[in-house]
Amino acid sequence: MNASLDTPLTPAPVMRWLGRVEYEPTWRAMQRLTEARDAATPDELWFLEHPPVFTLGMNGKPEHVLAAGDIPVVQIDRGGQVTYHGPGQLVVYPLIDLRRARLGIRDLVVALENAIIALCESHGVQAAGRRDAPGVYVDGRKLASIGLRVRRGCSYHGLALNVAMSLEPFQRINPCGFAGLQVIDMQSLGIAADVEDVSRALAPHLLTSLDLPRSAAWL
Repeated sequence: MNASLDTPLTPAPVMRWLGRVEYEPTWRAMQRLTEARDAATPDELWFLEHPPVFTLGMNGKPEHVLAAGDIPVVQIDRGGQVTYHGPGQLVVYPLIDLRRARLGIRDLVVALENAIIALCESHGVQAAGRRDAPGVYVDGRKLASIGLRVRRGCSYHGLALNVAMSLEPFQRINPCGFAGLQVIDMQSLGIAADVEDVSRALAPHLLTSLDLPRSAAWL
């Protein structure tokens, strides 16, 4: 008999609502968990907000930061160029053993995109991913960004979904390295919700798209 997803070989993931937390300590915590985990460690999904910060990927070009002003710029170890995190944006960090989950990096990107697309669809909004520029778009405007790092076969960093936020800081950068790229949030699309509510609504779509055990618990 084939083992089901709910056998001890695939422990139920843990989902955590962390609230608004500083960027760098959260990044370091992801690194520590990834370094310390073994084959029996449950996957985790962290849902949170960050105070205002620009993050620049490993090979990010500083010239894509046009005018940071009073917002700090942090060089980090994910792929991709520059993006913005701030209040009113839902950030999700999927800390997943990709080998155990039988996911490649592209599979993970598409799964994250599909979860957001399904959430939008539930509100009557048509969204789509782009192969050439990972993320989720509505009528060519970027609603969510994706940037990942894989170490020891496990993922960290993740997605940023604009819920109800000031979009002005995106004008200070070339978002994800694209000059003139328009950015939108759920509020602008007529979807009224706060970040924690959206995290609870997005969670089941993530479990489905990532094919993770549905017995995941919030901590």
